[in-house]
Amino acid sequence: MDEPAVELTVLGWPDEGPTLRLDYRRFAYAGKFVMSSTGKAVAYAPERGDPGDSEAVRAAAAFDADRTDPDTLKLRYLTVRQDARGGGLGARLSAFVAARAAEEGFDRVAIGVNNAFSYEALYKAGFAWTGEASGLAELVLARPADRPADADGERYREGLDRFRGRDGLSDAERAFLDDREGAAPPALVSGPGT
Repeated sequence: MDEPAVELTVLGWPDEGPTLRLDYRRFAYAGKFVMSSTGKAVAYAPERGDPGDSEAVRAAAAFDADRTDPDTLKLRYLTVRQDARGGGLGARLSAFVAARAAEEGFDRVAIGVNNAFSYEALYKAGFAWTGEASGLAELVLARPADRPADADGERYREGLDRFRGRDGLSDAERAFLDDREGAAPPALVSGPGT
């Protein structure tokens, strides 16, 4: 079955208290989207329902101002519905949120990622690894809100090497990383924010 066409929208900013109920069987971090303390944006299929309808949502992002830098919007959670992964929705939604953040007056957008698949998707959305890590082995990626970051190939590969050095990688992760040995950063997705 073909994936339906999607639209991107901000459901609300943190001060508006938006919530979103996602099916935990289809979305990672589903419970985090019920909280009203973060803003929410979605990629959704209009033919399947409204932007807040779990059946219509294909990808979702939760975000708020960084606790230490109010000029930075922090993407707290990014999730793509299991049956829609690999199609670029996470990258498109991240770039879209960055463009909306610029309109809201943010200078920068940042996110911590804990796997190579997310790392690659965020590079496609115009983010680049800052060289920093946070949380439980998350690499911090950032970009200016109004344009893609300069993607340095050496820094990109250094980030991939960090993932290569981890224990317990799945066969899919190992193959993904092997495929990118010596690679240049991926091309940007098209759309708002790129």
